[in-house]
Amino acid sequence: MQIQEQRYYSPEEYLALEVASENRHEYIDGQIIPVTGGTPNHNQIALNLSAALNFALKRQPYRVFVIDQRLWIPKKQIYTYPDVMIVANSLEFAEGRRDTITNPVMIAEVLSKSTRSYDLDEKFAAYRTIPCFQEYVLIDQYKVHVEQYFRTNDHKKWIFCEYEDENNLLALASVQFQISLLDIYDKVDFNLQGSD
Repeated sequence: MQIQEQRYYSPEEYLALEVASENRHEYIDGQIIPVTGGTPNHNQIALNLSAALNFALKRQPYRVFVIDQRLWIPKKQIYTYPDVMIVANSLEFAEGRRDTITNPVMIAEVLSKSTRSYDLDEKFAAYRTIPCFQEYVLIDQYKVHVEQYFRTNDHKKWIFCEYEDENNLLALASVQFQISLLDIYDKVDFNLQGSD
């Protein structure tokens, strides 16, 4: 798929190009941005978390998605591919689509050098416009470090927690689930520092 730098694309044009593309792209308010390839550490962390979630939530009213599931954020005109998402109850789809969801309760992103600021600032702000979104987890792939943000029960505030010890337990607020940082970082080699 060839993309011109400054052209504005409609959401419909983006979807037509994206479905035919071999590579993933985000859509941010008219701009199409290639999703960079992940490092082995990035992939391992996303797999470790999603596998543990999928096992823990089996036969419960939750679905776990990893890396390739497209999300539509209508208030910000963004199509994106979060690293890990949990959806409660039934899937809700973007209008006219069966391949793009709109209702995650939890999103986790594995931080890359190239996307760290965006994931923490603009992307988090966009995710917060999703009415059912309750929790955001940011996982550093270069050292043991996890940040967790979750909404209070009255939906008026966000609480921040930080974890830096591999023996710490990350307990999610949006679903009944906990995992040690040791398990999140299982088989992660911090000597492999990729270029993403």
